[in-house]
Parts: sequence; structure tokens; C-alpha cells
Amino acid sequence: MTSISTFDITKEPLLDLLRDIQQGKIQLVDFQRSWCWDEERIERVIASVSLGFPVGVVMLLQQGNPDVKFKSRLVESLNLSHPPVPTALILDGQQRLTSLFMSLLSDQPVRIDRGKSYPPEQRWYYIDIAQSLDYPHTNRQDAIWGLTVDKKLYRPGQPVLDCSTPKKEFELGLFPISQVFKFPQWRSQYCKYWHYDPQKLALIEEFEATVIKKFEHYQMGLFVLRADLPQEAICYIFEENNKRQCELTQFDLLTSSFASTDFGLRSDWIAREKRFSSHQVLRQLKSTDFLQAIALIANYARRVQAQQEGCHPERLPGVACNRQDVLRLELAQYQHWMEPISTAFEEVARFLHIQAIFDANDLPYPMQLVVMAPLFAILGERAKLDWVRQFLQQWFYCGAASGIYSRSREATAAKDLLEVPQWLNGGKVPSTVKEAHLSAERLQSLVNSQGATYRAIAALLRRDGALDFASGESITAARYFDEKIENHHIFPQQWCKRQGIPRSYYNSIINKTPLTAKTNKLLGGKAPSEYLAQLEGQGMSRQRIDEILRSHLIEPITLHKDDFEGFFELRTQVLLARINRAMGKGLAGESWPENGNGNGFHPKRFIDYYTPR
Repeated sequence: MTSISTFDITKEPLLDLLRDIQQGKIQLVDFQRSWCWDEERIERVIASVSLGFPVGVVMLLQQGNPDVKFKSRLVESLNLSHPPVPTALILDGQQRLTSLFMSLLSDQPVRIDRGKSYPPEQRWYYIDIAQSLDYPHTNRQDAIWGLTVDKKLYRPGQPVLDCSTPKKEFELGLFPISQVFKFPQWRSQYCKYWHYDPQKLALIEEFEATVIKKFEHYQMGLFVLRADLPQEAICYIFEENNKRQCELTQFDLLTSSFASTDFGLRSDWIAREKRFSSHQVLRQLKSTDFLQAIALIANYARRVQAQQEGCHPERLPGVACNRQDVLRLELAQYQHWMEPISTAFEEVARFLHIQAIFDANDLPYPMQLVVMAPLFAILGERAKLDWVRQFLQQWFYCGAASGIYSRSREATAAKDLLEVPQWLNGGKVPSTVKEAHLSAERLQSLVNSQGATYRAIAALLRRDGALDFASGESITAARYFDEKIENHHIFPQQWCKRQGIPRSYYNSIINKTPLTAKTNKLLGGKAPSEYLAQLEGQGMSRQRIDEILRSHLIEPITLHKDDFEGFFELRTQVLLARINRAMGKGLAGESWPENGNGNGFHPKRFIDYYTPR
């Protein structure tokens, strides 16, 4: 009787499985995501195997079906000059198998993924022999140590743990995990080093029986998909088995959908990511962001075509970029738009640079990148016209400073992509521009330096020529990165605390401005009158000091007199005027509470230090 099952359930010795990986017999299907495990996960899987505990079932796909073609790649850290045709591909369990292969059999340090913001590191893993035998009183994971590439561990306030030679390993009683399957040789040297001391022999024998044998006899559970499965079924199985929220993205799922072609989505993105790396503001752009931008413009193009064909307005295709819209992308759509959108992202980076938004951490909302790229692609050369740029700046700051993009971001992006081009063609004002509003009360309440409105205002100050207090130089892109410019307190925190000024006021954006770290040290808890006098004592004229303060929208007399209340009132007004101008809004209709915001601060007069650029 012919079996109707599509898979076999079996188990295989871990060593045999890892050797097949080492020889290239087992490889990864290319649409698998890249290696991305951190140190804790690696230590946990090593600890589990050392105890003989299950680490989950691995899914393999048998090869041999001429109608099913998947591009494959070797497991992380493995380099073979002439890789063989694999007999099986890993569909699920990549991270576990890669961790075990690198730590147990590769004879290389294990590569540790630390996320986009940090470079990867490398570790050699060791297990403390005595501690491992103290299980369960000592957690097995606590007995596993990750040493740097030079086989050392630097611990604050403690001696360096040095395993750079076998002799030092023996003295410390630390066994290298990479020698698990070569244990007899290591044990022989260990015993010889300790002159066959009976206590050391008893210790190493117990360690072998309790820990090493667990590795040697470990059986890995396997689901093996049969080779006669059709390709679409394999993609479906992969998707269904990789829908863990923190594990898989639309990019991974779409990669599996493109797997039947010779087009490698992952390798294409890696090349584009490298291309974008020359623009710091695109530093944190994700593969899913890129796909959302393509989904937006593909849907927009489909809608425009339907309009041209006379489709009824109520039946026009929608424009969206949510998860399902991304997953509906076809390879032909991706290939058609991938280059125009890449070029558009680079144009967006240049546009943002002019706004003094130099780095990804300066960007108010990452979603604004996603909608700006297709918008710039739609506008083409028009996006370089001065009057168009003025409109785009207004729209950008309305979205950045008003909080509109803090809710329903994908829906807002889709709406803007429809409304902004119409606006530029003489149509209605976009909802984002029309509805944008920033009140004095909300402005004063901004304390989070990571907040969108906070970032927008900081960018405006940089863009409009804020000068450093001590050097008097403008905060250009070069100084921004070389001098570590951040938002610092104008009335220092310690001084404010001594005056009894509430934290919510002295931590407000009203009391912060972009300065170099060096200048911030100069301020160092002093009263403003004191650090200004110090600058004057160093040779800076009072006139120049006041000019620098005004470049930050600060009324100089309030600092010279240490008048926090007057400073807070006046800077609230001028900052509000500056951001409102960027949003294309006037101050008409701005409601000022009769008694301020309950803080006793009352607006008295309006000063705008803005000088047209």
C-alpha cells in the first residue's frame, strides 16, 4: 500500500548531523533568514544538549525531485571551495543547528549577532568542569562561559579569565566546548598536566560520564519532508512553521514565495542595504520597510492605471502597505520597482540632510521614510524644484511635529501618498497638513528626546543655524558626528533642582538645545549667568554671546539674569513660532491659558529671532 504521508519522523545522532553540515551534505534553503542568535540563546542550547534535554525538532527537505528547485547556501561560518549538491535542506531549526555546529565542530569562534546597531562579536565557549557537576544546585547555563576571540574574559573588578593556552585551560578547570568530540585527546593532556593526580582523574571521569557522554549520545529529532512534495507545498509548510511573531517577517515569507525562481530576494536586499549604508539616515532601514515602499508604489501605479482606463472612483484599487499587501507582491512588481525605489530612498536621504536630519536617530518617524520614497519616485525630477521642496518640507514637518504618524501609521502613509501628489497638482490640502496642530501646552510637555516632535524641533534648530555656545561654530553634519552633538539642558539640572524648579519644566524641550558634549561639560551645573561670564572671561564678547544665544531662540537677558520663568515663557513662544512656520501654520487662534499651564508662567511678549536663510 502506498503511503499518503508527506514526511517521516526519525532521529539522528547529533554528531552525524553536524558532520553532514560540515561536509555540505546538509545546507540551508536560500530563502531562510540570516544567522541572528544572540549569546544567551546560544548558551541555552549548549546547556540543554549538555543535559540531554530536547531542543526542538529540526525539519529537513530531502533532495532529488527534478521539478523542485531551491537555491541553497552553506551554514554560517562554513566555507567549502567546491560545495557538493546537498542531499537535504534545512527548513526549520537553522539557528539551533548553526549554533551547535559553530560551537561544537567548526574549530572557529562562534559569531554572535548583536542587532543592527552593533557590530557582531565572536566567542569561544567553555564549560566550568566543577560548576557543571554541581547541577541542579548550579544552573547549567551559569557554568557556560563565552570568551572573546583571544580566549579571554574581561570582568569588571575581577582578574581576566585567560584560556589562551591548554595549560591555562587545565589550571582554570575550563573545558573548551569546541573539543567535545575530541575529548580523549584533551583528557589525555589534562591528566598528564596534573601528573595523574587521583582527585583530578576522578573529577575528569565524572565530567566525562555526566556531561561529555550527553553530547556524544545526543539524538536530534527530525521531520524529513519527502522529495516528491511539490514546490508550492514546501513553501506553504515553511510559512506555517515559521510564523512565530518574533522570528519571521514579511520579508522572510515573501522570500519563500519567490523561491521558485532564480531571483534571490535576500541577496538582492543585502546588496541594497550595503548601497544605502553610505547614508546615515538610512542606517536603520529594514528589509520590511523597503518592501512596504514597493507595495505602496505598486498599488499606487495599479490605481492610476485603473483611473486611466475609466474605472469608477468607488471601484478603484486601494493603496496600502500592511502585511497582507506586502505578501501579495509579485516578483515582477518587485523587479520593476526595486531600482526606482532605491534611487528614491537616496533622494530622500539628500532631502533630509538639507533639513539637518543626518542620522537615523534624528528621524521623527521611520514610517515617513517608507512613504517618502514612493512619493519621490512618483514626482521624479519635479521633486528637485524649489517650490515642490517647500511643499514637501511643510508636509514633512506637519507629519513629524503633530503626532499624526504616531497612530495608524500605515494608513496615514497610504493616504499621504494619494493626497500629496494631488495637492502639488493644485488639489486639496492633504489631511496631514490640514489637521496638523501643535499647542504651547503640548510643546512644553515634551521631555522624551526620542519623541518625534522633539526630534523635529531639534532638527529645525540645527538647520536654521544654531551655534555652539563655546566654539560659536554652526552644527554642520561634520560637527554633528565628530563632536557628538546632543540635546542638553540650557539651565543645568543641578541648578534647577537647587532652585526648586519642577522636573517636568527643566526637562522640557523648552530647556534643551543641541550642543557638543564638550560644551555641556562647561555648563556643568552652573547658573547660566556664571557659565556665560566664564565664556566672556575667555575672550568672547557679550555681543557675540547674545548672538549665539539667539541662534538657539533664547532671549539672552533671561540667561544673564538667571530668569528661568521669563526664559521658559519666551522660548515657548519662539519655538512654537518656528515649528508652526515649518508646518505652514500661523499663530492665529493659538489659545494661551490665562494662568499659563498652571506653572505661573505667563506669556508677556513675542520675539522671533528667525532670520531668513
